[in-house]
Amino acid sequence: MAAEAQKYGSKADPELVRFFGIYSGTAEVERENGETETRNMHVEIRAAGEGFWVKWTTRRTKASGKVSDKSYDILFEPGGRGDLYSAAMRQNVFGHAVPLDPLKGEPYVWARLSDDTLTVFSLFINPNGDYEIQQYDRTLVDGGLDLHFSAHRNGFPRLEAKSFLARQP
Repeated sequence: MAAEAQKYGSKADPELVRFFGIYSGTAEVERENGETETRNMHVEIRAAGEGFWVKWTTRRTKASGKVSDKSYDILFEPGGRGDLYSAAMRQNVFGHAVPLDPLKGEPYVWARLSDDTLTVFSLFINPNGDYEIQQYDRTLVDGGLDLHFSAHRNGFPRLEAKSFLARQP
C-alpha cells in the first residue's frame, strides 16, 4: 500500500489509496414509481494531500432523446474523526476549504471509509424544510467498483441504482 501511495504522490491513508483510479459503467436506475432508465457513469478518485478528490459524471438520455449530463467534483479532507472525511467545497474568508451550508440550499457532503467501501453522502434541505439524502456506496471488487446509489426524500426511497464500474487502465 505504501508503494501505491507513493505512486499517486499521496499522503492519504493507504486504505484510501486503494480506491484511486478511473472507473466507468452503466447503471439501471429505478424510480419510486417503478420505472427504470439507463445511465452511463464515470468516476475518478484521485489523491489530494491527506484526503482525496472525487469527480463523477452521470449521463442519461431522456425519453425525448435529449442527453443530460450531471457532474460533481468534490475535494474531501480528513474530518478528524477516524475514517470520516469532510467535503471542502468552498473557501472561507481565511482561505480555508469548508463544507457548504444546507440551510442555504447548498448540499452538505461528507464521506466515510469502511473496509472495502467508500461512501459519499449528500444532504439537501428544500426551502420548505423537506430533506433528501443521497448515498453513493463504492465497494472495491475484482476489476473495479460495485456502485450502489440510493436517494431518500423525507425518509422514503426515491431512486436506487446498482452497477459495476470497471477500472480503466
